Amino acid sequence: MADDPFDGRTAFAHGLADAAGAVIVPFFRRRIEVTNKAGGDLYDPVTEADRGAERALRALIEKHYPDDAILGEEYGAKAGHSGFRWVLDPIDGTRAFIAGQPLWGTLISLEQDGVPVMGVLDQPFLRERFVGFQRTAELRNAEGVTLLNVRACAALAEAVISTTHPILHFKDEERAQYFRVEKAARLSRYGGDCYAYALIAMGFVDLVIETELKRWDVSALVPIVEGAGGIVTNWQGGKITDGGSIVAAGDVRVHAEALKILNAR
Repeated sequence: MADDPFDGRTAFAHGLADAAGAVIVPFFRRRIEVTNKAGGDLYDPVTEADRGAERALRALIEKHYPDDAILGEEYGAKAGHSGFRWVLDPIDGTRAFIAGQPLWGTLISLEQDGVPVMGVLDQPFLRERFVGFQRTAELRNAEGVTLLNVRACAALAEAVISTTHPILHFKDEERAQYFRVEKAARLSRYGGDCYAYALIAMGFVDLVIETELKRWDVSALVPIVEGAGGIVTNWQGGKITDGGSIVAAGDVRVHAEALKILNAR
């Protein structure tokens, strides 16, 4: 990676990922208590691994960069004065986590004046860390550091498409729109959570379509996908702000084709 223009925060982000993994991994594939924080008929699970990891991250940020703002899934927002904000999702994919599937990850984003400038997706059980920074993306694992590049895909008919859950996370109209795109693709896979975006960056998945995402679900992923040469927009082709509907693709041709289908009336 290039020199860090953010006063040591890029290297610090790796320390954050290490700290989160140290909290989370001992809980994985163990019988642990799961709380439904949504209540009622809805189900939004959270565990002590989620909460403990975010507490650890926030404590480190407040110690080393006390003027930075923080936004986290479990403990909300903290104001700052430096122009930097850390956006944290300690376990993106808690449903996968409690089901023993290693498709979850810790998402750590550094935003400057509201723009994601660095993103980390850490999968500590697999010992894989994806980093997007200054228009590059890399994978760090036991084999070393590998620069990531999306693959070329000329048409949706040749594409691998993914979404986390086509029933749970779409409203009826959105589900119909998604299935029109899926029908035109070569292969579909479900259940990827944040890891599906890493697979775009690695060149194994061509398209991810989702909705109802929060800022902490996507802020770290934009620099990774874009750093590998991909594109991330909302369903209308506009800029991602606070989450919502997402179309991420490795090839602009597939992205354009998906948008055309999603917005057809």
